[in-house]
Amino acid sequence: MQKNKSIVLGITGGIAAYKAAELVRLLIKANIDVQVVMTEAACQFITPVTMQALSGKPVFTGLWDALIANGMPHIELSRNADAILIAPASADFMAKLVHGRADDLLSTLCLARDCPLLVAPAMNKQMWENAATQRNVVQLKDDGIHILGPDSGEQACGEVGLGRMLEAEALLALIRAHFTPKVLAGKRVLITAGATLEMIDPVRAITNLSSGKMGYAIAQAAANMGAEVTLVSGATALTVPNNVKNISATSAESMYQVVMSNVATQDIFISVAAVADYSPVITHTQKIKKSEQTLTLELKKNKDILADVASLPNAPFCVGFAAESEHLLEYAETKRQAKKLPLIVANLASEAMGQAENSVTLINKNGAHVLPRASKAEIAHAILNHVVTMLS
Repeated sequence: MQKNKSIVLGITGGIAAYKAAELVRLLIKANIDVQVVMTEAACQFITPVTMQALSGKPVFTGLWDALIANGMPHIELSRNADAILIAPASADFMAKLVHGRADDLLSTLCLARDCPLLVAPAMNKQMWENAATQRNVVQLKDDGIHILGPDSGEQACGEVGLGRMLEAEALLALIRAHFTPKVLAGKRVLITAGATLEMIDPVRAITNLSSGKMGYAIAQAAANMGAEVTLVSGATALTVPNNVKNISATSAESMYQVVMSNVATQDIFISVAAVADYSPVITHTQKIKKSEQTLTLELKKNKDILADVASLPNAPFCVGFAAESEHLLEYAETKRQAKKLPLIVANLASEAMGQAENSVTLINKNGAHVLPRASKAEIAHAILNHVVTMLS
């Protein structure tokens, strides 16, 4: 999705300009081509030399730059771009956009554009809350301009509130979402992710090494594709994806109850969570004191969330995951048939848990399809595209 995309990154004057350096680095790493354009004020906060080194391209700052052969940089720079992103966008520059002013290269470029315009505001909280700025925000949205943020937090002036520019990683996620085809628009997707904790006593639990990264990546990808996503999350330290409803469910039983109470309205159910197969018969209310050489725990079998969902009379399209340590394809196919799943995603546990990258095999009734090793975000999009193909 991102490999052939190209954006013009406009930087205006503000202390948040330093974040643009990290944003360019992340965009390039995501295989998004970046052309930087800076206002005169922006050059007071970060140098064109820095941005050129990061983007690998000359940085444009003036309407009369001789590097554009026909003398029309305001036309040429945007014609091959898939979007223009202004980050940071000062209150002054947002006002320029509202009134169609074109007194420098960047404002002229935005006025003469033939592609979407995204704006990431960055200013003091009083400037953001000012009635004039809020009127401008409304007008920009009415004009079809996408407003990204702002965020709330500590500001350079020492105050705390709305007005901070979103962090570079958050902006990258929103840019990915903007470029992603909305092939799941109108679909409701329920996803489980993370590990469950089966408590032995107040400080000990039975759990596993699942980080939740794959489930969270699928949730973000589904939201980017236009789906209405509900994420039922077990134990994880990950940040909740953008535009996703998150429900915490730390035990197998609580996850079962949450899924069953939400599944009736869902079109797709993707069971990624590493749900414990067993839990203690007795959960002690006080910490068990160390007294004997051995300790015996009696375990009971937990309910099978995926199997019970797949067996519902009007079950959603169900996708299961099989993390195995051996006989991967054989065990995964056995699991798929036993639970009557249209699709199962198989991977070796040693290559999946906690890793940033993964390699999986998609198995349905027509056979196996191997996805080469890639980031979990890329794997997530590939899985969902496969689901879309099967649904169609």
